[in-house]
Amino acid sequence: MLKRQFPNPRELGELMRFRKPTLNPTDRRLERALTIADLRAIAKRRTPKAPFEYTEGAAEGELSLARARQAFEDVEFHPSILRNVPVVDTSRDVLGGPSALPFGIAPTGFTRMMQTEGEVAGAGAAGAAGIPFTLSTLGTTSIEDVRAANPTGRNWFQLYVLRNREISFGLVERAASAGFDSLFFTVDTPVAGARLRDKRNGFSIPPQLTLGTVVNAIPRPAWWINFLTTPPLEFASLTSTGGTVAELIEWAMDPTISFEDLDVIREMWPGKIVVKGVQTVEDAKLLADRGVDGIVLSNHGGRQLDRAPIPFHLLPHVVREVGNDLEVHLDTGIMNGADIVASIALGARFTLVGRAYLYGLMAGGRRGVDRTIAILRSEVERTMKLLEVATLDELGPQHVTQLARLQPVAKPVADAAAAAASSKPKAVRSPRPSGQLKATTSQATTSQATSSKATSSKAASSSKAPTRRAVTK
Repeated sequence: MLKRQFPNPRELGELMRFRKPTLNPTDRRLERALTIADLRAIAKRRTPKAPFEYTEGAAEGELSLARARQAFEDVEFHPSILRNVPVVDTSRDVLGGPSALPFGIAPTGFTRMMQTEGEVAGAGAAGAAGIPFTLSTLGTTSIEDVRAANPTGRNWFQLYVLRNREISFGLVERAASAGFDSLFFTVDTPVAGARLRDKRNGFSIPPQLTLGTVVNAIPRPAWWINFLTTPPLEFASLTSTGGTVAELIEWAMDPTISFEDLDVIREMWPGKIVVKGVQTVEDAKLLADRGVDGIVLSNHGGRQLDRAPIPFHLLPHVVREVGNDLEVHLDTGIMNGADIVASIALGARFTLVGRAYLYGLMAGGRRGVDRTIAILRSEVERTMKLLEVATLDELGPQHVTQLARLQPVAKPVADAAAAAASSKPKAVRSPRPSGQLKATTSQATTSQATSSKATSSKAASSSKAPTRRAVTK
């Protein structure tokens, strides 16, 4: 018979310990966020619809983004056992310098629109974590202010080649003078993608107020107080800041960008140069032949060409062809540290996170970005320990199987289409005026991201169950 007794208060005291309450509301919210999805939920509650959906959305039907996310979900890991891995080393040498983690912060435009601390919060958090921060040409904080926010850390600059080349040249010179060590030459934005959410929301800089905007803002007073009591929102690197996102990009970008532009910028830039937005094996090989230091496999977060190649699926094929000649980086769709580990296992040297960073920023400013990095770090470390690998270099294709949902059409059909295409006459491009590419040493005068989850569900429900596809280097 079970013997019962009165509870011993001393024993109860050892078993029941109350958590010390967190009085700061921001810290309390962030402590409860265990995943990037948790940060996203907080961000959605606290941010007006237009800037939140700018971060959340993608181009047209948002299929590129949905497929990129689905590709990471369709991963099967293969853990080792009994390897004696009590600790893991997540550090990485990338572009000639150190990073404490195998990811950095991606370039994002309009950042202070998401939360008023903007790039200063991102750069400061990156520096504190020992990872690189990338400033966008369309950033809302100047090159010099980012340097001040991250004076001893690694800063990278993402360059759009603008219609006015003099502005681009001036930005290159300023970034070099400020000690930025790597330049990301972006090639996937000759024109603006059709970002339909932004059009419907009237998303612009400065914000265009409508009755709907005001009504949506009522339950989010903190965002508006911050917006109205801090310096005016503008593109810190461009002189013109009025209009919708699509209008601004159309004004700034140039569809005549070419390899000649890359050559000119490369001559000007003293550090490492990386081409961002590569989406085919053929282009990766061309760039390797031209001697660039790295490439980023990216479809611009699904924000440009819809139905674009999935960077994570492209990764092993590119690494096989050019991985010994240059560094292969990857972005688009990363929302978990396991996504980063899978990318490293298939050959990526490094990864970049954009939306995950912005969700943290919107959820809690600088402290929210710190929380994003902490969550991803914990997930990377835990995944490595469960796979039983002690360093990133121990990761390899043997640890990952990509499960395929989308399969190419039968080869005879593809061959017939290719033959038909090759029989068509090729258009001849008009030569560009020779003076357009001439670099200048003068300083250009300038004044200074339906949800992903919903689109992923849509893609998953409309496709067949995944099948195994082993990938080797």
